[in-house]
Amino acid sequence: MTEIKTRDRILDATADLLRRKGYNGTGLKEIVKASEAPLGSIYHHFPGGKEELGAEAIRIAGRTYNALIQAFFESATDPALTTQAFFDGAAEVLRVTDYEDACPIATVALEVASTSEPMRAASGDVFESWITDLCADFEALGMDPSKTVDVAIELLMLIEGAFLLCRAWKDTTPMEIAGRAAVEAVRAALDRVSGCAGSR
Repeated sequence: MTEIKTRDRILDATADLLRRKGYNGTGLKEIVKASEAPLGSIYHHFPGGKEELGAEAIRIAGRTYNALIQAFFESATDPALTTQAFFDGAAEVLRVTDYEDACPIATVALEVASTSEPMRAASGDVFESWITDLCADFEALGMDPSKTVDVAIELLMLIEGAFLLCRAWKDTTPMEIAGRAAVEAVRAALDRVSGCAGSR
């Protein structure tokens, strides 16, 4: 049990540091300090060192964020209003954390996708899982299945791009603009379905 707890502490600390400092800015000594685990424990649980640890932390963070996304959309009755609430929530998190708490996946993907294949693959897998689940959510809410991939990718690009600008400017205006664009994209996709149904 202790071994499992130690491993979890290491992964949690790594995910938190990656979110705030990125991959290159996170050192093993910082992970050791934040997780209160001996350095040997890192290599015991992650023989591939920082790269293996980072890739697994990214996948776990991806599942955590996906659960948050699903919490919004699985119980949605109005997809457009839910989309607006999701972007509003992201803006609020940025404000209360002084723009430190953003998406760790995008932070790492931008930084090391061309230099670390394990990290690139982990980031890519996370994004793909988000898109797949969003597509299922949108289809369940009545969106044309042929439109769900485009809309899911558009929402992902909007929120990740907004995170980037918000952190650079320390201003949530980009997230607010992105939220409006996301709502319009969702409404347009649903309206096309309604229009087709009405024409029959």
